Amino acid sequence: MTPEEPCFSPELFAFLRELAAHNDREWFAANKPRYVAEVQEPALAFVEDAELRFPGEVSAHFAGSLFRIYRDTRFSKDKTPYKTHVGIQFRHERNKDVHAPGFYLHLEPGSVFMACGLWHPERDTLHAIRTSIATRPARWQGVAEDPAFRQTFRLGGEALKRPPAGFDPEHPLIEDLKRKDFIANAALSESEATASGFLSRFLGLCGEAGEFMGFLCGAARVPY
Repeated sequence: MTPEEPCFSPELFAFLRELAAHNDREWFAANKPRYVAEVQEPALAFVEDAELRFPGEVSAHFAGSLFRIYRDTRFSKDKTPYKTHVGIQFRHERNKDVHAPGFYLHLEPGSVFMACGLWHPERDTLHAIRTSIATRPARWQGVAEDPAFRQTFRLGGEALKRPPAGFDPEHPLIEDLKRKDFIANAALSESEATASGFLSRFLGLCGEAGEFMGFLCGAARVPY
């Protein structure tokens, strides 16, 4: 078997570092050919290659996309026009917005990680997940507290300060029931992202999160 070629080069991170230091339209326009060659095209190729392998190695129900480099500054005090990271997501086919179950790859100088789960799920889905945890606590603990899973992944996201309405404040898993996001993160590095075999590394992490994603998709009533 021939070695798997690197998906990304150190030039991707070099470009993002320079963009962070020169985050304005004039600099970006002058350097857009670099962005296309060093960032956009490799990221789109990663999405295409991953989609070919997702059905056999992870799940057949997710489609990939590259987040735009342009920031939405309409409601932000920060008016810098460009993101200084690369975001790639594989969203569930049943609901392809950012709040759907999905897998995510974040590439930023000093911050590289894979994530999966649901970020800010809509109200009914959030309630369904909480209900699944409350009524099947052993199943949830078997997934979220599995030693192999915990060795690689860390649960994160926002949480309520008080127990959600309709749930027992004394429930043994009340801290999980307070969650507003159900996200698991696996830390990576720039050297890993630019090494050969990174696509397999990413897909391997997605596969390791299968029980976690299966629980969430089941609660959200979408296939995994």
